[in-house]
Amino acid sequence: MIPGKAASSFVRRPCRALYPAVGHAPKLFSVLNRPAPKYEGHVPLSVTERSVLAVGSAITSLLNPRRGDLIATLGETTATPYFIYRLRDAMLSSPAGRRILRDRPRITSQTMSLQHLRTLPENSVGRAYASWLDREGVSPDTRDQVRYIDDEECAYVMQRYRECHDFYHAVTGLPVMVEGEVALKAFEFANTLLPMTGLSLFAVARLKPAERSRFWRTYLPWALTNGLRSKDIINVYWEEQLERDVDDLRAELGIERPPDLRETRRALREQRKAAKAKRERIGGLGAN
Repeated sequence: MIPGKAASSFVRRPCRALYPAVGHAPKLFSVLNRPAPKYEGHVPLSVTERSVLAVGSAITSLLNPRRGDLIATLGETTATPYFIYRLRDAMLSSPAGRRILRDRPRITSQTMSLQHLRTLPENSVGRAYASWLDREGVSPDTRDQVRYIDDEECAYVMQRYRECHDFYHAVTGLPVMVEGEVALKAFEFANTLLPMTGLSLFAVARLKPAERSRFWRTYLPWALTNGLRSKDIINVYWEEQLERDVDDLRAELGIERPPDLRETRRALREQRKAAKAKRERIGGLGAN
């Protein structure tokens, strides 16, 4: 478990290197001479190991987008040396982000009572989050622990991003199906610049032609426009926003809710069903 209460110094600085820069020559990195972990669960990687994991997880997660563990590995192995630092600095530049780094809150079913969230007002952030989890059959306990980021503060930033992902779903209303996930990843890429979120767009190739057309026509423009103009969503202290009206929060962040994807798909199914029934009626009349 990543340490939960270590204080951040709030000074802009690069995440610490795996080896000391001055005074001692680094020992050769090998399987038999691996540096000691810097936090619980940490697995130090050589450049070669990191590259192999990044390529392997990218290919396999494209073939099977439901492999959340591989998507998590891809996110960690591609976030350094620059992108996770940029995200950490975005948190340090925000009062709310600095408090998150200081407090190190975690989002799990133990730290956030879903039973309580279900009793909040209908349009509150907490109620929207709980309703989305119930509708999609998702649990906040499914997020993998960060292992491959060397600096423990940067590791927490990645963990925080990962555990907040379902709040992004709840605020935008996008479902967990591949089409919804790709749209949300496009939004996250425009907002966070994490490479994994951009690489996830290759999953568009797995969509059906109608879904792919809808993504290019509707959801990608929405994702890029809103992701670029909205505030850094990593700085939302969700635990303090649970009773707030979700529409007010979206307005403050600069996020416009996209067309309801589940409703769009349902309406199209109904149209196809009605068209099929009409063709069958016409065919029956012709036969008579």
